[in-house]
Amino acid sequence: MTKQNVVPVEAVAAIAVAAVAGSSPLFPYPPPRAYGRRKYLSQLELGGGRIGAWVESMKASSPTHAKATAAPPSGDAAVDEQSAWVVRHPSALNKFEQIMSASKGKQIVMFMDYDGTLSPIVDDPDSAFMSDAMREAVRDVARYFPTAIVSGRCLDKVINFVRLADLYYAGSHGMDIKGPTRPRHAKARAKPVLFQPASEFLPMIDAVYKALFERTKSTPGARVENNKFCVSVHFRCVDEKSWSSLFEQVRSVLKAYPKLRLTQGRKVLEIRPTIKWDKGKALEFLLESLGFADCKNIMPVYIGDDRTDEDAFKVLRDRGQGFGILVSKFPKETNATYSLQEPSEASAHGPLLGALSYLQCDITRVKDFLVRLVEWKRLSRKACSKVQVA
Repeated sequence: MTKQNVVPVEAVAAIAVAAVAGSSPLFPYPPPRAYGRRKYLSQLELGGGRIGAWVESMKASSPTHAKATAAPPSGDAAVDEQSAWVVRHPSALNKFEQIMSASKGKQIVMFMDYDGTLSPIVDDPDSAFMSDAMREAVRDVARYFPTAIVSGRCLDKVINFVRLADLYYAGSHGMDIKGPTRPRHAKARAKPVLFQPASEFLPMIDAVYKALFERTKSTPGARVENNKFCVSVHFRCVDEKSWSSLFEQVRSVLKAYPKLRLTQGRKVLEIRPTIKWDKGKALEFLLESLGFADCKNIMPVYIGDDRTDEDAFKVLRDRGQGFGILVSKFPKETNATYSLQEPSEASAHGPLLGALSYLQCDITRVKDFLVRLVEWKRLSRKACSKVQVA
């Protein structure tokens, strides 16, 4: 498929910059804070020779790592760290009334990641199904607010998982964007949405996928997934002792492709084009496509759990408009304003079951937030109707 840009990437960026000029934050944004070894390597380090540091980074980006799944550490220091983090990133459910108060008179626009946000993280990427209750919650949200799913999965896969027609979808970390045929919420000046800024990389991505598929066969548990505009190498089922060799296999293939870059997520290595495009750019593009780029009376909300979602959180922070919600069970560096978590439930189940309850509980909190948002909107409409009748 040829490029089908609604507007050039450079134009989208320029529009976003113009939109934030003179704006002031709706929420206090404290500077992000690093937590010990829970930090990620930069792209330069990923391409370098620090294998040991890379493996440590793989652990840091994998909150369900064996050492991390044990009950939260005891002691005053651990409690203080957790408490301080929650103060900086309070629960979006606990602060719901404050959030809705700040949204008064503004158009809420919803953005959500898929894996780990709308569906649980599972060993088999093809089995990451969302529950019927979650699908109903997302469907209801889309009835009242412009709603987009922004995922690292390829566009077709995430659409097949969600199976809702009225949504905007951004696959491959925003490099493959498609809108509904008949948008419900877009403004009159909105443009048709079909956007693939990295289409020229398709043959290269396909070649890398085939090479990695063959190269990683010797690593038990490794799984290579072709997400059209990026390649994902899952190591969730790989023995930790083999992580170094798996990284070497990936890096050896990428040496022949300088136009591709290596990034990381939750127990996954991802190979993407070097273009300046990510989930944050996708968010800006979708706001422009919806006709909201120059609007001051909008409140974009982005919910995500992955390192790649930080690009979108940062865009909202820099715009001073809207906010990010991090789905996480552990304190970690983030540009999000709020969080959705339930740390108190893990210790009651032991290390393994505690970790599983953490994952499911995070997902449940996302659903609870969406259900509450819809109920708030319905009540607001009823109140307005009564005022008009009176």
